[in-house]
Amino acid sequence: MPMEPVYTPVIGLARALFAAQGLRFRVTGSEHIPHEDGAVVVMNHLSYLDFTYAGLAARPSGRVIRFMCKDTIFDHPVAGPLMRGMKHIPVDRENGSASFRAALRALKDGELVGVFPEATISRSFELKEFKSGAVRMAQGARVPMIPVVLWGSQRVWTKGHPKRLGRTHTPISIDVGAPMDVPRGADVTQVVADLHARMTTMLQAAQDAYPTVPFEDRAFMPARLGGTAPTLEEATALDLEETRLRRQRRLAQDAAGTDPDEVAGQP
Repeated sequence: MPMEPVYTPVIGLARALFAAQGLRFRVTGSEHIPHEDGAVVVMNHLSYLDFTYAGLAARPSGRVIRFMCKDTIFDHPVAGPLMRGMKHIPVDRENGSASFRAALRALKDGELVGVFPEATISRSFELKEFKSGAVRMAQGARVPMIPVVLWGSQRVWTKGHPKRLGRTHTPISIDVGAPMDVPRGADVTQVVADLHARMTTMLQAAQDAYPTVPFEDRAFMPARLGGTAPTLEEATALDLEETRLRRQRRLAQDAAGTDPDEVAGQP
């Protein structure tokens, strides 16, 4: 892996933290990550830390992934400089055209670009509806998509649950599927549906293969498997309400010239 002034030491620090937590990773299919040339790495989203885990799939190929992340992270005084130093791509959820163009440039330059097509963490721990951006990027840059499914990361730190960053020995699986090409004239809607179906099959296989967990961990299991997580429909309703409140805060910010978190009364 080529030495990068920011990314390389961050990876070293992350691996040390993973070891301190006793996290148990199982990575399969890493041979599908190309050793060179661009590709869109498409991942499900269960945890705030998914991008740190998904990057492990590219290590055997000596590659790093440039993740597309919400732009507010880049405003953080500590995380922001690190994200820019690692050449991740900021995404404005209200207007993503600039980030789409940046991703296309990176792909054409031979980079791996990481995309979460669900856009936000899945509270149901099932696949949400996919946005079409990953497919359109692959088609526009003429590169393959590499599907990657994570399972177990929700037990470390996910939406609506406290962090579990101690020595938890949590098993986390990272399964990489075979590349999917997107022909120039392919119907984007159909390719998105095919990608979603394929990753659903991969996710269910990962869930079936996951080590047996104690009863009290049902909070981190989907309702389909007897867990207490919200159903996909319930989770969608929660996401819609969260989006409504976020837009309301942004309007208040624009009107008052204040930070949206201050408007919301958040620290």
